[in-house]
Amino acid sequence: MALLGFLIVFPLVVAAVLLAVRGDGARNVIVCASAVVIGVASVALVVTNLGTAGVYFEFSSLALDFTCTGISAVIVAVIVAFAVKYKNLLAGALAVVQLIMALVLEFGFAHEIEVPLGLYFDSLSLLMAFIIGVIGSGICVYALGYMQDFQAHEPEGAKDRRPTFFALMFVFLSAMFVIVFSNNMEWMFTGWEVTTVCSFLLIGYTKTDEAIANAFRQIIMNLAGGIGFLVALYVCAIHLHTFSFVEFIAIGVAQPALVGVAVVALAFAGITKAAQMPFQTWLLGAMVAPTPTSALLHSSTMVKAGVFLLVKLAPIFLMSPIPSMMVMLVGGITFLLCSFMAISQSNAKRVLAYSTIANLGLITACAGVGTPEAVWAAEFLILFHAIAKSLLFLCVGTAEHHIGSRDIESMDLLFDRMPRLARFMMLGIMCMFIAPFGMLVAKWATLVSFVDMDQVALIIILAFGSAATFMFWAKWLGKLAGIAGSPENVELTVKPTEWASLLLMAVLLVAACVTLPLISAYVVEPYVVSVYGILGQDISTDNLWIASICVAVVCVALFAGLGGSKQRRVGVYLAGVSRDGDERAFQNALSGTSVATARNWYMDDVFGERRIAPVGVVFNSIIMVAALLIVVVAPALTF
Repeated sequence: MALLGFLIVFPLVVAAVLLAVRGDGARNVIVCASAVVIGVASVALVVTNLGTAGVYFEFSSLALDFTCTGISAVIVAVIVAFAVKYKNLLAGALAVVQLIMALVLEFGFAHEIEVPLGLYFDSLSLLMAFIIGVIGSGICVYALGYMQDFQAHEPEGAKDRRPTFFALMFVFLSAMFVIVFSNNMEWMFTGWEVTTVCSFLLIGYTKTDEAIANAFRQIIMNLAGGIGFLVALYVCAIHLHTFSFVEFIAIGVAQPALVGVAVVALAFAGITKAAQMPFQTWLLGAMVAPTPTSALLHSSTMVKAGVFLLVKLAPIFLMSPIPSMMVMLVGGITFLLCSFMAISQSNAKRVLAYSTIANLGLITACAGVGTPEAVWAAEFLILFHAIAKSLLFLCVGTAEHHIGSRDIESMDLLFDRMPRLARFMMLGIMCMFIAPFGMLVAKWATLVSFVDMDQVALIIILAFGSAATFMFWAKWLGKLAGIAGSPENVELTVKPTEWASLLLMAVLLVAACVTLPLISAYVVEPYVVSVYGILGQDISTDNLWIASICVAVVCVALFAGLGGSKQRRVGVYLAGVSRDGDERAFQNALSGTSVATARNWYMDDVFGERRIAPVGVVFNSIIMVAALLIVVVAPALTF
């Protein structure tokens, strides 16, 4: 319990210190040292509790309950202040509604409800703790070098807001630990809303008109999800008389109809946090934020809070057809349509954003299926997506600062211009869609779980969505792999903190793929067995080890030759008479000069956002409204 408390409180202390530190040197030392401490503590918690079925701690505090209510009031005050400043009535109104609901809940219904076992962890919590503590703190280290370059590109005389930036990053880490370790759903809700306001402030960091507009879009949608969370808390207080998450799940499995409204409301909260359609626009808009924000909040951790909640609810979905159908269809449609829309994107961060939303949709669909096999697949999708996307976001951020663009079409010859970075980027991309890397293993397990449940619609969605996934990743990978000429190496000025974080993510990705059978045996399977009482693994351990060995061989081949001092350069061969090898110019059939170019096909007229996005928004909105109406009306009709 002391270690759990440390992981929650220590980042808050670091945030308070960083808020007061102005010098680069002191900030670098504090962030690096704190990241190491948080990472080591997270790993220690995981390693010393491998295979646990769940550990619950007797910890309750009326003062802490009131503190959480006070935090909610502060959050609303911050949102209302910005809403007044920027004249956004809807955001202010939603914040006030949420505060009123929270106060009425606390003082009208919740004052007599105690949760003796306030803190806990199980194997799923440990998986999330590893992602938050190691990947999250690694991104904070990366941000040191990135934000130094970012500040250097700011107009002369611009205020240095990096102390606030780094303070918010560490507050966010603390809030995420609160979410995954809280058995008290009121405390979980507080962490939930702290991540929302941190995201709001970080998206609007640059204070441009676009950044402010996108920040308000995020806060409006996530406040709606927060209100959904509060509706579930009202049901728990009035009908169940408990805020214990484990008790709520047990009641939901035994009496699904009793928690129907609460489950749909919590699922709605998870769907908004995970940026599922029709809420995908807040995550796309968040890409205006500095790259560390994209990597930490909007790829590896914050959006994972949404799918973490949905996966925890999976046993109830297995017993509740209406909430299950809602979550499955919303996730499946999001996966399919966002995979198609990613094809039409040339902006690397938007490709990553659409891919993130799509993969979160696949995890959501697995949670909706609710079987042990689907949960096994969902946990691995969470792990590999968090590591691979963190690596890719960091790579794109570094590339943008050194080639002056985040457009995929500007990444010609990146294999020569930034040889180490290009290999890291290729590793992340290959993990997302190529066998035998872990993401594809998890997708195969997802397919098997859909087949076992005779989910024909989801099977078709997975097939076509995966085909679209192959197309947009293959285009990007092909662009990176092109080698010609002798361009200048521009990665020599990459900051050491950036290299350290990139190397950490790459090592974690390879290690996770190579040790996949061990992760399955000691982290994923114990959670599945503790929840369902049976093993939910569809792929044999022998096959997992074969995949691990293949990954090791591929990685050796990818990084072989790095660091060599003697490189033999030859002229570009253009299958004919070359006029200028460096410019890729050759003599054409009419004895004229042509330039060889390689450009991708984006098919915006077929897979463009304006054509596809409204379909998903309409369908998913109808599905969620219908599910809510059914769970509300059906019990009344029965009565």
